[in-house]
Amino acid sequence: MDKKIVTAETTTTKTNAGFKSRLIAHPLLRKYFPMVSEDLAATYTRDLHKWLLLAPIIGIATGLAVTAIAVIILKELWPPVLHLFLRRPWTVLPVMTAAFAATGLIMQFLTPDPDEHSTEEIIRSYHEHQGAIDVRSFFPKILAAIATVGFGGSAALEGPSIYGGGAIGSWLWKQLRRVGLEPRDRRIMLISGAAAGMAAVFRAPMTGLVFALEMPYKDDLAHEALLPSLIASVVSYVTLAFFLGATPLFNFASATSFTGRDLLWCALLGVLIGQVAMAFTITFRRARVFMVHWGIPHWLKLTMGGFLTGVCGLGFLSLFHGAMVPLGPNYEAVEEILGHHHSSLELVVFGVLKLAATLFTLASGGVSAMFVPLFLTGGSFGAAFAQSIVHSSSVELYAAVGMAAFIAAGYKTPLAAVVFVAEATGGHAFIVPALIGAAVAYAVSGEASASGDQRLHEGVRIQELKKISVTEVMQQNVISAVASSTLREFADNICRHHRHITFPVLKDHVIVGIMSVSSLGLVPPREWTIRTVEDLAEKKIKKIAPDCDIAEALRLLLDEHDYHMLLVTSADGRLIGILTKTDILSALKLRGGGAREPVYEAALT
Repeated sequence: MDKKIVTAETTTTKTNAGFKSRLIAHPLLRKYFPMVSEDLAATYTRDLHKWLLLAPIIGIATGLAVTAIAVIILKELWPPVLHLFLRRPWTVLPVMTAAFAATGLIMQFLTPDPDEHSTEEIIRSYHEHQGAIDVRSFFPKILAAIATVGFGGSAALEGPSIYGGGAIGSWLWKQLRRVGLEPRDRRIMLISGAAAGMAAVFRAPMTGLVFALEMPYKDDLAHEALLPSLIASVVSYVTLAFFLGATPLFNFASATSFTGRDLLWCALLGVLIGQVAMAFTITFRRARVFMVHWGIPHWLKLTMGGFLTGVCGLGFLSLFHGAMVPLGPNYEAVEEILGHHHSSLELVVFGVLKLAATLFTLASGGVSAMFVPLFLTGGSFGAAFAQSIVHSSSVELYAAVGMAAFIAAGYKTPLAAVVFVAEATGGHAFIVPALIGAAVAYAVSGEASASGDQRLHEGVRIQELKKISVTEVMQQNVISAVASSTLREFADNICRHHRHITFPVLKDHVIVGIMSVSSLGLVPPREWTIRTVEDLAEKKIKKIAPDCDIAEALRLLLDEHDYHMLLVTSADGRLIGILTKTDILSALKLRGGGAREPVYEAALT
């Protein structure tokens, strides 16, 4: 009985195996399976699925770190310091001078470069160090940022949050690289961490995503980091919201409509704020460069910066009384501007002193960034503009437009500016006016940016390729193979003496294909004497005319067919020269010098 059962089971197994073999050998499967495999490989060529695991890890780690920073500064440190400043204004100078001196000592003695920190370090790492961050000074820099912001420096939490998220992303790449991460993934994880930090600190995931993508460039986005930054931003936001809630930071009642007249006034406001932002950012960059090169101890620079920042705060408190003061993270000042009436004089003075305090805080080496200071300044100027020039009752509309316009002009991040106003204030009805004000301010302010490390995107420089013809760049001394030569002759006479991987194949001086050295492996050596080069030559070739520009040549080299070389031919099909990506890069190095090499190298890889 048992033998019959075993025999039946064996027979069934053999039958199933035979069926599978016949199924696999079916002509339709044999015909279409390679096509399906090729399509799937092309569809998932960017290996996006790995970010479904990695981006949430970045988001959770960054969300926890930003939550800790927010609790320390916003709940434990700044409230009692602000209370002290409002009750006893004379304490502003000694407290801030001492706090900035401590910050300077931390940065000078506990970090390798006291002038490298915050968003600038993230941008520089993205462009110059392939996303690598030295995390050995992570905790000293976070501590210095807490001291800068928590004791009244004119900055906010976005600096340590963006830096912290970026450093976490870079560090995680190093820890997880064994799972198959590529070197270019480190830059993506750096930007994803920065996006997560921004999303969490402002409880605005879309703002975090857009700002981080806009941050490296003045005129474009870091496209490759889109999906992981989106996931990391949302996860980081949810992580912080679990502990601190999800209410918008600056929620206020907004108008539900606007008129065509309002849009014209918003455009004019964008012009004015664009000019102010341009003047401020140029002044800030000049002051920052001067302070970096000034040959005195770093802690002494910050001590003077803290004293001058304190003078701005003390001067405002001497003129006006209330909860507004141009110092610290200033979230309470946002509520004052948006939700309470203040005279236009007070608003303008607040904005001017806020810019001055920001200049003294950050140009001297304070550890943070100026997103919120620009946001506040734009809001105060916008509200004053509405009251004194437009005479509008919708003060909050112009305040929101001013906020978006100043961020767009100062940081060259117009999309993030508008999204931030909508998310952080709850003023979604202001998106269209904010877009107009931000676009005008962005254009009026030109290339001036608060960030010295932002760059124009590589795609802009590529337009210069249209000025160079193929004949200026191509290789004219071409080593070619004769179509009628045997594979043995090709191996002995060509491959042995020339270290190229591919060779043009000529027949009667006319190009007929390309022969790859690796193709020799497809034929047994015993057949090399009877098979010709023409038999193995790749017939799918790409020709280009000698009068073409290399912009077009570069487009062909980078298209989906991935041509290794272009064959420059005359009208009658005769080979004149060949062109490769390396030829284009080498020519541009000679023309543009060393400074432009990274620009074109990025475009060609």
